Amino acid sequence: MTKSRGILYIISAPSGAGKTSLVRALTEQEPSIQASVSFTTREKRGGERDGEHYNFISKEQFEEMLEKGDFLEHANVFGNYYGTSCSSVETLLSAGQDVILEIDWQGAVQIRKLQPECISIFVLPPSKKALRERLEGRGQDAKATIDKRMAQAVNEMSHFAEYDYLLVNDDFDVALDQLKAIILSKHLAIQSQANTLIELLKELLAIDETTIN
Repeated sequence: MTKSRGILYIISAPSGAGKTSLVRALTEQEPSIQASVSFTTREKRGGERDGEHYNFISKEQFEEMLEKGDFLEHANVFGNYYGTSCSSVETLLSAGQDVILEIDWQGAVQIRKLQPECISIFVLPPSKKALRERLEGRGQDAKATIDKRMAQAVNEMSHFAEYDYLLVNDDFDVALDQLKAIILSKHLAIQSQANTLIELLKELLAIDETTIN
């Protein structure tokens, strides 16, 4: 069977909605899809490892890469830069590997312009109360920072209609199953299946001349 080009997925959500946990669980359970590791200028949080959660670089390094056109998308979020490497994503897709990007709505707009065939997913929290509780539960941010993130969340969520799919992360296992269903449905679509099963289709649709005679 022919190895087809991988599918690019983008997933966005307000901070605290759980998209990182969903993507981590998805990639652990579905080896056919890999998360792209973004570059960022923000400080590492507790437990984060360079090259695994993010590629942590300086503002000067980021701006140098930006000037060279190394990013597929980039954004400034809460005073920190985030960006996705063009070359790393293209290498994976060309090898037939599905890729999922965790990005905000600004980055999603940029990628849809460059990669209009990408599949976009937006994750909502079950309520504002639950979102605040999750942010407070991290124990990483001061109240002022959480208030700022809550205000930003409203703006982020207002862009939900620009996406192809919408999930509510209330029950984590249900949300994860829904995310898996989206991935599976795209692989069962005609274009993807036709590329993958081209040899089988040729055999099944070939005319058997012996039966004609």
